[in-house]
Amino acid sequence: MRRITIWLLSTVAALVLLFSYRTSTMGAGGGTSAIASGSDGPAGSGSSWTGTDDGSGSSTGDTSSGGGTSSGSGTSSGNGTATGSVAQTRWGPVQVRITVSGGKITDVTPVQVPDGNHRDQEINDYAVPILRHEALAAQSARIDTVSGATVTSDGYRESLQSAIDAAHLK
Repeated sequence: MRRITIWLLSTVAALVLLFSYRTSTMGAGGGTSAIASGSDGPAGSGSSWTGTDDGSGSSTGDTSSGGGTSSGSGTSSGNGTATGSVAQTRWGPVQVRITVSGGKITDVTPVQVPDGNHRDQEINDYAVPILRHEALAAQSARIDTVSGATVTSDGYRESLQSAIDAAHLK
């Protein structure tokens, strides 16, 4: 009888400890959603384009403020930079800026990536160059997710698409 009681108490104690352990994958709030709430607007909100066009389509100003103007066919073959909206992920904000030359994406620069701890920095040091290479090769936001950096990849794609939309690229 005594062995059964000790075994039962040990099992209960182990289960309580197991289920109360907070893993690092739970994030700061302990939530389980891959994308944090707070991204109220559409993917394109908060994007901006700075550059010149050849007349086939033009855009000036900040598209999120409604103060920008747009005319033409909707595609840009100009030169300049476009900053995507901030994608709020469970690990932190992700934002990218694209450089456009001749209607092609020539560079993708991360403006913000999650850096709350050492592991975030390790993941991003590995994933961001791969995501950049994929974006330049695809010339679109249709890029593969980097294994081990799913949340950052999703945020990168969201911000990249926003920047592409701001630059009026196809």
